[in-house]
Amino acid sequence: MRFLYSLAMILATPVLLAYFGVRGFRDHRYWQRWNERLGAITVDVPGGGIIVHAASLGEVNAASPLVSALLQRYPDIPLTITTITPTGSARVRELFGDKVAHQYLPIDLPALGGRLLARLQPRLFLVLETEIWPNLYRVADSRTVPLALVNARMTASSQRGYRRLRGLIAPALRSADAVLAQSEADAERFVDCGAIAERVTVTGNLKFDIEVSASLAETGDMLKSAWGVGRPVLVAGSTHESDEAELVEAFQRLLKSRADALLVVAPRHPERFGRVAEALREYGLRVCLRSDGRVPPADCQCLVVDTMGELGNYYAAADITFVGGTIEPVGGHNLLEPAALGKPLLIGPHTDNVKEIASQLLAAGAAERVAGRNDIADAAIRLFADAAARDRMGQAALRLVENGRGALTKTMNAIDGWVTRDA
Repeated sequence: MRFLYSLAMILATPVLLAYFGVRGFRDHRYWQRWNERLGAITVDVPGGGIIVHAASLGEVNAASPLVSALLQRYPDIPLTITTITPTGSARVRELFGDKVAHQYLPIDLPALGGRLLARLQPRLFLVLETEIWPNLYRVADSRTVPLALVNARMTASSQRGYRRLRGLIAPALRSADAVLAQSEADAERFVDCGAIAERVTVTGNLKFDIEVSASLAETGDMLKSAWGVGRPVLVAGSTHESDEAELVEAFQRLLKSRADALLVVAPRHPERFGRVAEALREYGLRVCLRSDGRVPPADCQCLVVDTMGELGNYYAAADITFVGGTIEPVGGHNLLEPAALGKPLLIGPHTDNVKEIASQLLAAGAAERVAGRNDIADAAIRLFADAAARDRMGQAALRLVENGRGALTKTMNAIDGWVTRDA
């Protein structure tokens, strides 16, 4: 079945390149370094390093504690991060600068994956979350490069899809040296899809090990002060079109009771920044852009965060947060980022990607489930009027994050075994 998959990937390569070309009209970074997609190796690092694959922005953020720990513990071992998207690449540079090398992961063809591993000669290949590339896994196995899925997760819907492709997915998972799963449910799904049970371990979710710097809290306080003490602020992060449609309707209702309220919207995808701002203006809102200045004009009702890497600053300044991809049926994005800042969360019904964390936040009283505009408006009006309730939710979120820490230690212990073995 892998032969058919490889043939399909060969036939799909022109389509993939055309896709990147079209995406480039909205984000010119897709036109840059395109040769890396076809196997060109542009990084210059000595062999014996570690590769960490984090597909996009969310995975890079999740990998951040791990990468920082790797840099600290193994300062003499070269570290290369591969991504698929330009947003992931930009986030790597923002977080780590020249401390790491960056390379786009090539299209999953045996020759291209083989070229990557032959050039970098890694001692270890770490794959974040749910990226299963059959040819890459096979090449790593044939070259005896230890490959581990870390912070591994698998939704029920992904499990059903992988079952239908078991002849392709099961051999790939069997070739993995380890699967370090976020939860028992994730571990069971990986085993069901072909991973060797003895190689699957539950280590927890690395996102719980997020470090909140004092400077982040200070930035939040500064923003809050600049916007006006007592001004109610709802920050919606990583939003998609359906999220924004429900939010803006809810916000218009909120303005009737709190005319000074501020809605901060941070779209998930940078190519949508301009369209989101225009759509919000069509609702009659006074919209301003982050790129025009950190402090919006006093009459601004909706601030669109049209920059990358600043969402944490705005979560830190929020009274209430909403996490996107939960009304639009995407499955949800990082719930722990606002939780780690002690912020109350509003979460839509679609949380397949973050199901366990969402359940924990809801059970702890740190979050509320909202189905749409009416629920969002009701919750916002009530919580803006009740500082004690907001504080209780925020403290519950902080306790949950603190109690969930430990995945990084377990993951690093496993990595130590491979690194010291090959030292």
